[in-house]
Amino acid sequence: MVAGRAPLDGAIAAIMTGSRDPAPAEDFTGRNILVVGGAGFVGSTLVRLLLKEAPRKLTIVDNLLSADPANLPDHPAVSFVMGSITNDRILQALDPDLDYAFHLACYHGNQSSIHDPLADHENNTLTSLKLFERLSGMRGLRRVVYSAAGCAVAAKTFDGAQATREDAPISLSHDSPYSISKLIGELYGNYYFLRHGLPFVAARFQNVYGPGEILGAGRWRGTPATVWRNVTPTFVWKALHGEALPVENGGIATRDFIFVEDIARGLIACALRGEPGQVYNLGSGVETTIRDLAELINSLTGNPTAAQLKPARDWDRSGQRFGDPTKARERLGFAAQVGIREGLERTIAWTRENHDVIVRCMLQHVHFMPDLRSYQSAPR
Repeated sequence: MVAGRAPLDGAIAAIMTGSRDPAPAEDFTGRNILVVGGAGFVGSTLVRLLLKEAPRKLTIVDNLLSADPANLPDHPAVSFVMGSITNDRILQALDPDLDYAFHLACYHGNQSSIHDPLADHENNTLTSLKLFERLSGMRGLRRVVYSAAGCAVAAKTFDGAQATREDAPISLSHDSPYSISKLIGELYGNYYFLRHGLPFVAARFQNVYGPGEILGAGRWRGTPATVWRNVTPTFVWKALHGEALPVENGGIATRDFIFVEDIARGLIACALRGEPGQVYNLGSGVETTIRDLAELINSLTGNPTAAQLKPARDWDRSGQRFGDPTKARERLGFAAQVGIREGLERTIAWTRENHDVIVRCMLQHVHFMPDLRSYQSAPR
């Protein structure tokens, strides 16, 4: 047994009595917080919400593999550590008096992981194992919140989705290393909860969109998905430039879109009210087709160009899915507040305002994607 750890029975008993797991506070005032992946799209949004509650210290660890420093806030409480959380030096230097930890680091995203499963393992699986191992020795931690993936649990279907509950059966056949890695992160978190009393809470993300997702942010990850990283920012960017939106498989795929500020509020709810060892869906609970998404974005941007129908993705069997938000609503008091029209309007406005930052990030990859040069002189 590693020194300083409680055995299985003692760890669970301590959680029940509160001696191993201090009760969550009502807010983060004066607290010491770690956000791994805090320079990313979701992480930086979370950081900005946390800073409104006056934490004593907030440490961001991020290797900027799929993020850009433009998302880092300039704040006296923030300390930024550039590097991977798998780095032993960084792990050992973590403040042992942490109150809360949010683990949002990942290898973005499915296509990148298919291209390079070993890189996915290094940045999406090993990160979880090494971080949880380090945190398991910190006795004062109130919660460790992990960004799990709803896509890893949803049924693989194009024949009509049912809302995916947290206790849905999990398949052993997956479409991408990313999906596998996110599940392994949950499994490791549950192991460290059961064995060592780590106050682990899993937050299963549905499809997050909104301001702060910078196309092309980070380093080249082997495929054009480095730039065209998710459907919503890709559609918004192309629509603003009068391009045809690439709609695959007739647009019949469906997703549960949740605005980034809502997902950050959900993470905070998991930290303050989530029960250790539990998992919560963070989503809107609303199923939206990709065709409807494309039509709405074209309407909001005034894009006159018709969508371009493309073949289905050969790797993606999880065609139609959305999450059941009931547990999060009843146990955490959390529900998404921003509807998709308002969320897209805010995303479009942010994209216009941050045009130059996005172009800068996209052009980092121009040697792999020469067509990106067209955006150098494109109107804003």
